[in-house]
Amino acid sequence: MTRATAGNKHKAIIIGAGIGGLTAAVALRRVGIDVEVYERASVLRPAGTGLSLMSNAISALGLHGIDLELERRGRAIETFQLCDSLGRPVRKLPLKEISDHLGAPSVNIHRADLQGALLEAYGDEAPVQLGASAMHIRPVAGGVRVRFTDGREAHGDVLIGADGFHSVVRHQLVGSEKPREPGYVCWLAVVSFSHSQFTNGCVRHYWGPGQRFGLVDIGHGRAYWWGTRNMSAAAARGWNGGKDEIARAFAGWADEVQEAIRVTPEEAIISVPAQDRPFLERWGEGPITLLGDAAHPMLTSLGQGAGTAVEDAVVLARSLASVTDLSQGLRDYEARRRARVRRMVQLSHRLSQIEQDERRLPRMVRDAYFRWVPMPLLYRQNLSLLAYAS
Repeated sequence: MTRATAGNKHKAIIIGAGIGGLTAAVALRRVGIDVEVYERASVLRPAGTGLSLMSNAISALGLHGIDLELERRGRAIETFQLCDSLGRPVRKLPLKEISDHLGAPSVNIHRADLQGALLEAYGDEAPVQLGASAMHIRPVAGGVRVRFTDGREAHGDVLIGADGFHSVVRHQLVGSEKPREPGYVCWLAVVSFSHSQFTNGCVRHYWGPGQRFGLVDIGHGRAYWWGTRNMSAAAARGWNGGKDEIARAFAGWADEVQEAIRVTPEEAIISVPAQDRPFLERWGEGPITLLGDAAHPMLTSLGQGAGTAVEDAVVLARSLASVTDLSQGLRDYEARRRARVRRMVQLSHRLSQIEQDERRLPRMVRDAYFRWVPMPLLYRQNLSLLAYAS
């Protein structure tokens, strides 16, 4: 087993330079652990679209002394409105009120801007190693060794698999797995946008039969939008339609929905199939563990994929900060995260089913629930998700 000893600085190997991996690198350095980050991409170029870091994630960063100036880089949520496909209000969610109560905003931001903030916080003392595809990981005396496809090797006291949905580290731990595919496609884009219904700090979700649309202010005059449509899992995986097909899918919807699609260049639109995995109870063994999407990929309905990865990173650093047995510190991290993240994965999956339902009666029940549920109950339900407990 790997033990921390006085005066002996330990090293963590992190596989993956996404949001979770970079946050873990920053947090682990803050507690005195050396870090080496390895990323399979050959270039860390700005990529992706938008994401949410809700109050729970920002609280976690703050408690660890990490200030990424996210409100300057993105846009804090001021209003969160559920609407029908025509833009008629269903219910306002009390996210701003909860954020004010918790003392931490919920922020929508471009993924590239968040990645840039994390890279700044990480610094250039030990640059991210690029073009490094992990091939084989094995515990060795005093730690863990990883071999990469290009022949490189790295050795550390612990290894964190933060290499996303198709994690090599997870595959080595648990073997082959089939993703869970609910049967819909997600279209994503970021575009400069203005509209009378697109107000500062707004989030607007539109629901129709078997389809959804989201319009989100991520600051600096930009909208992050996403659309979904039910289809077979195979069709969602292989979707290769164009912008015209998306526009037809949302024809007759609210004017701001159609306008956001109209002004978006076709090359700016990304298509991804909806996928998650059943919750994994065992994230690691010995000096190896998982973090973020590698450990607990979830559907997007709660907007907590990035936020739970950030929480993971902070709890991981705290769990390793003062232990004498680093492997036991990893098990402590996993135990502290398991119940909360299991709930997030299950709720995201269930809410996705409710939101994507095409049947008339279930949709009527869904809309009636959100329209008439007492605000104190709605507040408590959302507070339980947005409150970070270390």
